[in-house]
Amino acid sequence: MIAWVFPGQGSQSVGMGKSIYDAYPVAREVFQEVDEVLKQNLTKIIFEGPDQELMLTENTQPALMTVSMAIVRVLQKEAGQKPKFLAGHSLGEYAAHAVGESFSLADTARLLKIRGKAMQAAVPVGVGGMAALLGPTVDQTQEIVQEAAQDQTCEIANDNCPGQVVISGHKEAIDRAIEIAKQKGIKRAVLLPVSAPFHCSLMRPAALEMAEVLKDTVIMAPNIAILANVSVEVVKEPEQIRTALVEQVTGRVRWRESILALKTAGVRKIVEIGAGKVLSGLTKRIDEELESLSLNTPEDLDAYIKNI
Repeated sequence: MIAWVFPGQGSQSVGMGKSIYDAYPVAREVFQEVDEVLKQNLTKIIFEGPDQELMLTENTQPALMTVSMAIVRVLQKEAGQKPKFLAGHSLGEYAAHAVGESFSLADTARLLKIRGKAMQAAVPVGVGGMAALLGPTVDQTQEIVQEAAQDQTCEIANDNCPGQVVISGHKEAIDRAIEIAKQKGIKRAVLLPVSAPFHCSLMRPAALEMAEVLKDTVIMAPNIAILANVSVEVVKEPEQIRTALVEQVTGRVRWRESILALKTAGVRKIVEIGAGKVLSGLTKRIDEELESLSLNTPEDLDAYIKNI
């Protein structure tokens, strides 16, 4: 049994998806449609940069989804494969919904543009921060953030894999958490180069904005089972999807639990579709028994399609 998973912020790089765009007409159609919907030459930013423009959250989010969907369209046309489950890391969950046809491609691009802008605007630059703690368990990290908060926000943002937990909140609280982690003998604690403190309660203004936008968006029951980040449960009904995607803005990305839940459901192969290989690396660290691979070049796709 196969699951397709889709990467989130941090996997982007200038030039991503260019080889897919060049090799497959059906992939080019995805890029062209997103450009038209957003009234922006996002394709040029994806392929040529500059890096700081691609790194703007409002561009990064639809850009990563576009690359993932271009690859999916190739798979659908060339192989006709339909996975049993879909999941995505943070914004990658929107790509999962586009594949499952909960949203149209146009609505997915529009939603991610709004989501990116809203998340960037939720907290003034310099007020928030994020850090990766390498080594501790989730329970150990919870103790650290509680001690570090001191009437500020300091929360677990991502439970990525055993020994990799990301925290988010006020910059001062994150700095305190890093010091506390070091005092407790945690192997490594590093600030992340992000523009806002994602997946914590400071993102509440963005969550409220997404609630309004999603309220007016047509959502269909997905035709493939989609696992939600915040609940680690399959979402089937439009109202469930709305709730999950609003809660996701401030809620924890429970990626480790999601991969384990897919395994429990019978999945044996996790296929990462999109830029980079971050999720494939996490899968290997979560459970070595699971087969994991990433598809982001024509060579990857050709090899994968031949072995189906």
